[in-house]
Amino acid sequence: MTFASPADFRTALADLRGPDQGAIAAARARQAELTKPAGSLGRLEEIAIFLAGWQGTARPGIARARTAIFAGNHGVTVHGVSAFPASVTAQMVANFEAGGAAINALSGAAGLELHVTALDLDTPTANFTIAPAMTEVECLAALDAGAAAVTGDLDLLTIGEMGIGNSTAAAALCLRSFGGTAADWIGPGTGVDAEGIARKAAVVERARARHAEAPADAFETLRRVGGREIAAIAGAVLRARQLGIPVVLDGFIGSAAIAPLAADNPAIVAHCIAGHVSAEPGHARLLARLGLEPLLALGMRLGEGSGAAVAVGVIRAALAAHDQMATFAEARISGSL
Repeated sequence: MTFASPADFRTALADLRGPDQGAIAAARARQAELTKPAGSLGRLEEIAIFLAGWQGTARPGIARARTAIFAGNHGVTVHGVSAFPASVTAQMVANFEAGGAAINALSGAAGLELHVTALDLDTPTANFTIAPAMTEVECLAALDAGAAAVTGDLDLLTIGEMGIGNSTAAAALCLRSFGGTAADWIGPGTGVDAEGIARKAAVVERARARHAEAPADAFETLRRVGGREIAAIAGAVLRARQLGIPVVLDGFIGSAAIAPLAADNPAIVAHCIAGHVSAEPGHARLLARLGLEPLLALGMRLGEGSGAAVAVGVIRAALAAHDQMATFAEARISGSL
């Protein structure tokens, strides 16, 4: 087990490794030698340098990359917070496994292998307006399931999720982690109407009141108002950090999974790229709180890791330019542009 106890999780979160500063310096030096005006490729240059630091080489690449999708069901759906029934979670997992979902097509286009982990779909989490969503044992199991999906041979990891009701859990996580009101974090999710949004806001406020006296650390926040797939994402991101693997975050739910971690230790985002900003209203606010600037803004709100997979195309382009462009010396061009 990667996280055998809450104390193990808290220790791992407190002790985060950093990137290779020598590789960062070498990548910056290479950028200065390439046949282009300094800074002319904008964020593509920053991405290449970022990957260099986490891969520990001046010329990083992506030989093996993975989309890890986690699926779980939520007891809070009893309050009518979703436009779809909880049974859709298992149906969509079957679609992933059959190759018929958007993330299958987008992962294939981005050169990402797909890894799907379904977490006790027949046993939804508890209704977190009246009890913690998970016991300590259940939360640790979910964290470990996420960690198990991350292997040391990966050059890049993208994160996805599936779970009817999980945008409500994500809003509750953000509210408990960063404050504000439920309305700051609530959105339509799978497509609920104005009345549904009002129900979601009321549910999230009730959850905050129910757990107001509980410890506010990352583990307790995840287990009280999160979900199995959300805790699994947190475990995967933390395990990736232990292994020095950069992570591309997807939308609101995937980003909300690390909100409690960032509230405890803001440095957790240092190995993360925000693949996109979704159409879910709370996502832009959350990314601002995390200090992450999204690569893309395409109006997407599907989840599944779809936006992160599209962003990998940009990341691959950044690495191609960094690695394949000639230097001034190689091109026999005098001086610099």
